[in-house]
Amino acid sequence: MRYICQICGYVYDEEQEGIPFSSLPDTWTCPMCKAPKSMFAPQSEEKEEEATAETIESDGDLEKLSPGALAALFSNLARGMEKQYKAKESEQFLKLSEYFTASVPEIKGADLEMIRKLSEEDIGTAYPAAKASASRHKDRGAMRACVWGEKVERIIQALLDRYEKEGESFLEGNDVWVCSVCGFVYIGENPPSICPVCKVPDWKFGKIV
Repeated sequence: MRYICQICGYVYDEEQEGIPFSSLPDTWTCPMCKAPKSMFAPQSEEKEEEATAETIESDGDLEKLSPGALAALFSNLARGMEKQYKAKESEQFLKLSEYFTASVPEIKGADLEMIRKLSEEDIGTAYPAAKASASRHKDRGAMRACVWGEKVERIIQALLDRYEKEGESFLEGNDVWVCSVCGFVYIGENPPSICPVCKVPDWKFGKIV
């Protein structure tokens, strides 16, 4: 049986490894992106990234997005345009992201529970709606940006889980690296040779001080 990481696509082949996937400890992580074991699925259940998003029925009402949600959306679109070497479009989306970022009100009392709730709302509502819209308009760049954003949200949730279980100890001896293209967060002494999500080289990663 083969199991695939839903973040980076790494395949764990039980026959080659000689160890059943179910026998791996719960602390085992993806060798490429360090996603937890829970983010692997049997390969037969893999969904292609470019698959058409399911159509979401609407009653005609539009959802009003917060400045933070708009900032994140335009930031992801800018990264999608950069990946397609569309510099002008990327710059325009980036300016929109910066505008809405500056409009985000300060959130007092933010904690892990709030961050997790917002992340789950993005995965459960915002990204499915955005992917459906991108699909209707046949915008492959926007679709790819949404796929990246959803994967980044999932790895952030995994890091939140680790933080709750281990505290700051899991950061000892490591640095926090963030991909400047898709926002993927990596914990380690050095960044990965290529981004597990958008496949850009390691020099696209920045170290968070």
